[in-house]
Parts: sequence; C-alpha cells; structure tokens
Amino acid sequence: MASGEYIAVPARGSGPGVLVLHAWWGLTDYIRGACDRLADAGFVALAPDLYGGATATTIEEAERRVERLDDAAARSTILDALYHLRAHPGVRGAAVGVVGFSLGASYAYWLSAERPDAVAAVVVYYGTGDPGADYPRARAAYLGHYAAVDPFEPEQGVRQFAAALRAAGREVTFHTYPGTGHWFAEDNRPDAYNADAAALAWQRTLDFLRAHLATTATKGA
Repeated sequence: MASGEYIAVPARGSGPGVLVLHAWWGLTDYIRGACDRLADAGFVALAPDLYGGATATTIEEAERRVERLDDAAARSTILDALYHLRAHPGVRGAAVGVVGFSLGASYAYWLSAERPDAVAAVVVYYGTGDPGADYPRARAAYLGHYAAVDPFEPEQGVRQFAAALRAAGREVTFHTYPGTGHWFAEDNRPDAYNADAAALAWQRTLDFLRAHLATTATKGA
C-alpha cells in the first residue's frame, strides 16, 4: 500500500475491488470505516488521501482545503490509487467499482469517463460531475444517493445531470431520500445524519456493487 492510502481486505483475502473517494473532510475515520464495511461485505476497498494527511471538521476548514486542492495532483493521486487497487493480489476482476462522497463524487464521475476500461460501477453520495464530460466513452453503470433538500446540489441540477448521463447511453439509477440534507449518510455529522436513509442507501450500494462487479470478478477468478 502506498503512503496516503487506506485499504481494507475481506477476511477471505480476495474480492472485487472498490475505490473509495473521500468528501471535502479528507480521509477521515468515516471513510476508513466505509472501507472496512465494504471489506466486511466481501470487497477489497482502497481510499486515497487527496489532502496529504490533513482533514477538516468544520465547513470553513473544508472550504479552505478545497480551495487549496491542486486538481491535477488530485487526479494523479486517484489514478495512482486505481492502479494500486487493480494490482492488489486480492482483487478479482479487471474492472472495479468507485464510491464517491460529495467532492469524491465529482472525481468518481470523471474517472469513469477517463478510464472506461477500469470502472464498471459508480456509486455517488450527494455530488454530481461535469455534464460535459465524455460519458459516451464510459462503460459504467451509475447509482446516486441524493438529499431531498441540498443547497450544494439542487434537485434541478441533479435531474439535469442524470439526463446527461442517460443521453450518453449510460445506466442510471438516482434515489432521493425524503427528509434528508447533505451528509445524511455520515454518522460523524450529527447535524445531518439520518440513520434510516443511511442504512437504505448503504444496502442499495452493496446490492449495486455486487450486481455490477460479479461478472468481472468471475472473469478474473
């Protein structure tokens, strides 16, 4: 494992690979916990650190982190992490899944178009991506979890983005969770956490990853 990454491996030692891209809070205990939960479900999960060890606990701190983030360097870090994940001896299958939270969601969408050969499934929480990206190149299916009231990602923008993906011929399933706001799935954000919505979104995430990575895992076994 390269420095600046966190990896979790199933007890049996192998499984389909999943890249986990953190929100603007950084590589926090929540993201490490998400990797651990994915490993418990049978996946090899790897999360790169886009902030070089720094994290944020307040919105103001997170905004400063994002302002200082070198986008080109972040993309390079993600591509390196994708390589490390696919090269891991426990990863079954050539193509992997990507789970992105907020900031990480935009990079997850980008990666699916940048490396269509490597990404079979994308799951995003809260965030959208560049609607003008070359999604017809992508081969991934997309699952999105969105909040009912979210000033960061208004409903109209989410719908327009879903339409752009579908126009590119992609398989898209977006869910909106009533009574929720941004960060509803993160139990370390008590101001936003919604346990019922988080549990449902997580189960849908696992079902989706299992469905779309099963074929690639079998081919690589």
